[in-house]
Amino acid sequence: MVLARPGMPLERRELPDPEPGPGEVLVRVRACGVCRTDLHIADGDLPEHRLPLVPGHQVAGEVVAAGEGAERLPPGARVGIPWLAWTCGECRYCTTGRENLCERGHFTGYDRDGGYAELAVADERYCLPLPEQYSDVEVAPLLCAGLIGLRALRACGDPAEVGLYGFGSSAHIVCQIAAHEGRRVFALTRPGDAGGQAFARELGAQWAGGSDEGPPEPIEAAIVFAPAGELMTAALRAVAPGGTVVSAGIHMTDIPSFRYADLWGERSMRSVANLTRADGAEMMRVAPEAGVRTHVERYALEEAGTALEALRRGNLKGSAVLTAFD
Repeated sequence: MVLARPGMPLERRELPDPEPGPGEVLVRVRACGVCRTDLHIADGDLPEHRLPLVPGHQVAGEVVAAGEGAERLPPGARVGIPWLAWTCGECRYCTTGRENLCERGHFTGYDRDGGYAELAVADERYCLPLPEQYSDVEVAPLLCAGLIGLRALRACGDPAEVGLYGFGSSAHIVCQIAAHEGRRVFALTRPGDAGGQAFARELGAQWAGGSDEGPPEPIEAAIVFAPAGELMTAALRAVAPGGTVVSAGIHMTDIPSFRYADLWGERSMRSVANLTRADGAEMMRVAPEAGVRTHVERYALEEAGTALEALRRGNLKGSAVLTAFD
């Protein structure tokens, strides 16, 4: 499924089979999660990097061939292809453990064709071994929704309480991890979304309500998953002195101006960007330990546009995952 240009529907196309280059593996895609980043790319919210483009960066599959020098992953190996596709290894970020900020980094489904396809090519150094406890469909959402949620949780420090603004694919995973770690979770959904609030409580949230209400008490940290800038200032007013507000999105509407008094008291506001391979390894270890269950709605590959629209409208419970063409 190909994005020819932003704002246009995805197109089903027959493309030549990709061939792995040096250090790369060819992966038969078994499942690919649908991410809000895919929606931002399709809508043109992010700068154009490559067009036409095969989106998708939560890819679970099986290695079927290897390019010259690729020896880490033999044919038959089960792997995940995440958002981070390649880094230079030389810039000030790569050499200080911050490869997620690489000045020349490439990203799957953005700079390189991704997993809305039957076959995909990836640098084997950036592929992730997958936990045996999960099927390909179950594990796909961990490869970005889970990863970025975990990175955002770690950016909060070690909070006793954490508020989750927006309860979609990422939040439904990180809620389970945070609860497993003994944190009190407060889920803040769209106002009136009783079903989403019940879902959050099922997954370990101590309290769930509308984002217009705010949590019932001051909290130590908040993660904003919804791409709405006004939620950053709402979250800032909800955290206690010393608290942290983290934006987990790659794109967000403008953050409104706010009073200095809302920030005062050593509160902080920050973002997380992309991921590191260390994040990936931690996610693949932590999810089974925490007993994370991904809630998945399946779509056939040719229904990718329908899945993106369901994501846009907030009609998904958990994550959307694409499987093979019907």
